[in-house]
Amino acid sequence: MSQQVQEKYEESNLYKIRHSAAHVMAQAVMEMFPDGKITIGPPVGDGFYYDFDLPRNLTPEDLEAIEKRMRQIVQGKHEFKKTVISAEEAKKIFANQPYKLELIEGLEKGGLDEYGNPLKEKPEISIYQQDTFVDLCRGPHVANTKEIKQDAFKLMSIAGAYWRGDENNKMLQRVYGTAWENKKQLEEYLHQLEEAKKRDHRKLGRELEIFTFDEEVGPGLPLWLPNGAVMIEELEKLAKEMEEKAGYVRVRTPIVSKEELFLHSGHLPYYAESMYPAMEIEGVKYYVKPMNCPMHHKIFGSKQRSYRDLPLRLAEYGTCYRYEKSGELFGLMRVRSMQMNDAHIYVREDQFEQEFLRVVDLYLKYFELFGIEKYVMRLSLHSKAGLGKKYVDNERLWLKTEDMVRHAMNNGNVPYVEAEDEAAFYGPKIDVQIWSVIGREFSLATNQVDFAQPARFDLKYINKDGQEEAPLCIHRAPLSTHERMIGFLLEHFGGNFPVWLSPEQVRVISITDNQNEYAENIAQQLRENGIRAHADVSAQRMNAKIRSAQLMKVPYMLVVGENEMKAEQVSLRVRDGSQQNNIPLGEFVARAKDRIARRAKEL
Repeated sequence: MSQQVQEKYEESNLYKIRHSAAHVMAQAVMEMFPDGKITIGPPVGDGFYYDFDLPRNLTPEDLEAIEKRMRQIVQGKHEFKKTVISAEEAKKIFANQPYKLELIEGLEKGGLDEYGNPLKEKPEISIYQQDTFVDLCRGPHVANTKEIKQDAFKLMSIAGAYWRGDENNKMLQRVYGTAWENKKQLEEYLHQLEEAKKRDHRKLGRELEIFTFDEEVGPGLPLWLPNGAVMIEELEKLAKEMEEKAGYVRVRTPIVSKEELFLHSGHLPYYAESMYPAMEIEGVKYYVKPMNCPMHHKIFGSKQRSYRDLPLRLAEYGTCYRYEKSGELFGLMRVRSMQMNDAHIYVREDQFEQEFLRVVDLYLKYFELFGIEKYVMRLSLHSKAGLGKKYVDNERLWLKTEDMVRHAMNNGNVPYVEAEDEAAFYGPKIDVQIWSVIGREFSLATNQVDFAQPARFDLKYINKDGQEEAPLCIHRAPLSTHERMIGFLLEHFGGNFPVWLSPEQVRVISITDNQNEYAENIAQQLRENGIRAHADVSAQRMNAKIRSAQLMKVPYMLVVGENEMKAEQVSLRVRDGSQQNNIPLGEFVARAKDRIARRAKEL
């Protein structure tokens, strides 16, 4: 969640409801465990949580009892009363609560928040009370507990969490809950969660034989199974077609390079924690590459360029490796090995706007193709405080390039929001957030402006006046990585891919052994027509074969029996449930080839 979105959320009534629900939950828990210790209980993106230090582990039955007591408290219409107090008064109130005392000392001495981070201003110390429960809190809350609707909240789960997120501190029990403004919103959210479980890309990836992980290979290093390899090839084919039409040229670069390259680019030492350790060969350190940028810069600089050569669009589906912490790995969404839909566009300043908008237009074409209807483009800016630390120390160029991006987006009538302190270290960028059909949010891709790297690599072109000039560079990856894109598509389509993207497009099913040869011949004809087909000539009954194809979400099933074989026809069963009996094979082939060629959404 961007800073701007977070600030808007914190001003909403829903934020107040969830914050208040966290306090009500804490009251119910402390009534159950009078000797328990309370810590913090903030609202989060889709609900709230509270961390407790309790004499025993909570159980699912405890959650039911806590939720029941919460409903009783809510019915009491207890006012949330705020009182500003001194640090000394606060210490007396929370004398038996060590975690609260630690927070009070942080507020009193250094103006630290609940996570130990410095606050911009030294805050006032305040408490909120509802019914018998008092908590150290700066708010905000609803007016009284009755504003938390009895039928619009639910406790969700129990998890472990270290105090202040530090593994050196004690492990606490975190209780998660969700709260909404009304029952309908809660039901919609719970339905979405159920759908998300069914569509979890890790579950579908296993069931549809797309990818796997193996501990002996290593965490975060996916192994693509044949079905997954087909999807990768289709996405790369799509990208190549789109990029060739847009004037890109393709390059290939090594997976490893000398340490000197990343020192030159500035990624070392600042990016070292996200890189695999160096390997030393003949006294020289080599790194596996975490990104393609430095090598593409080297390709640009490999010969003299003229202003007539620009824009130069270099594209590569290069494999990169980044060291993500084990606890941050998540299926295909956070991995250590990734294949990026990467490109770097070197432009003159007068070409920037047109090229930047062409990249945005490419995003929109992909959104249309995949049926992505909800998205947000976020202009990520620098912060002045981060210059020289988090960002390249050149305020003039930051302001100039940020205005160039704004100007381009406004002239292109492309809606966007702004977020401060979210930029890349070398320039502003457009980050793209998309939502799947069931409302799950994904960070997909980026469109970045780089004013720093060309200068670091001394990249030049000869301008109209015969003088050397540095180009601007646009980094873009509209299809993200194969890993993240396929993870998203698994959840977005629920595994029911359009025909062109389906690993297996047709399953030919024989009713008896007498039709096995006919089924095999049909599958071969389909393959010769560029259609991915497989004949199921196993000893299973026809219904079992159909069920097997349905479980693998095959778009088309061609059933062949004695009648179809004699007439040299097929009976078509479509994944959506429709059927068409006794049709000529050529008619079906034409239909399938049309859907594939157009990359159609319909079957």
